[in-house]
Amino acid sequence: MLSPYMSPVERVWFYTLRILCGLILLFLVLPVLVIVPLSFNSGSFLVYPLQGFSLQWYHDFFASAEWMRALKNSIIVAPAATVLAMVFGTLASIGLTRGDFPGKSLVMALVISPMVVPVVIIGVASYLFFAPLGLGNSFLSLILVHAVLGVPFVIITVSATLQGFNHNLVRAAASLGASPLLTFRRVTLPLIAPGVISGALFAFATSFDEVVVTLFLAGPEQATLPRQMFSGIRENLSPTIAAAATLLIAFSVVLLLTLEWLRGRSEKLRTQQPA
Repeated sequence: MLSPYMSPVERVWFYTLRILCGLILLFLVLPVLVIVPLSFNSGSFLVYPLQGFSLQWYHDFFASAEWMRALKNSIIVAPAATVLAMVFGTLASIGLTRGDFPGKSLVMALVISPMVVPVVIIGVASYLFFAPLGLGNSFLSLILVHAVLGVPFVIITVSATLQGFNHNLVRAAASLGASPLLTFRRVTLPLIAPGVISGALFAFATSFDEVVVTLFLAGPEQATLPRQMFSGIRENLSPTIAAAATLLIAFSVVLLLTLEWLRGRSEKLRTQQPA
């Protein structure tokens, strides 16, 4: 809100910032929204103006054996990679936030390095590692590498949640005779659950949208939805790709809304004081 005591220069700066923010938001969102109307176009080309309304491309998407196989593969790979990332990321976060130890900063940098290392380098390195083992075109290698890409997101979100964690609760549970496993399951996990779920959703979205690593590690039978879209753009530019992209956009919006809800819940838990 504008303060009644703002000077003319401050008012101009206030509105200028908001206009710039609006233009940046438009720049980011408009290219994504452009594809949505094309998925309902009755024409056979991805061009404007639209020739009419049609659900033909959605029908072609769900009727195509290739697209359905790619969707099924994504549904197999993404949840499996998410579970692995969630387990290892949560355990790593708990270990890294419990006191200081020599080399802690180095360990933290290493475990979150997949976020900053170019994905093509990870793809090449993964291929060179798994190919001699006979796992070059397998779901196992794909799931493992996707999990590696998702672990940093879980570590960051869970570590942020643990910053406001009251460790006196753990000590109190231990003093009452609870085992470490029972304490984790009944005390720690419920309090850090919003961070764990948020990280898991980020890991799931990362795996579901990943295409570069999949190009290196997946064969025709392991092609995921993003890889199928990439191949379709190169070989046969059909509006079916726009339909697939629109479904991914809708899926991403649902994930973002869920993450925002979890963020609000995490903030409430963080500000709560034990009685």
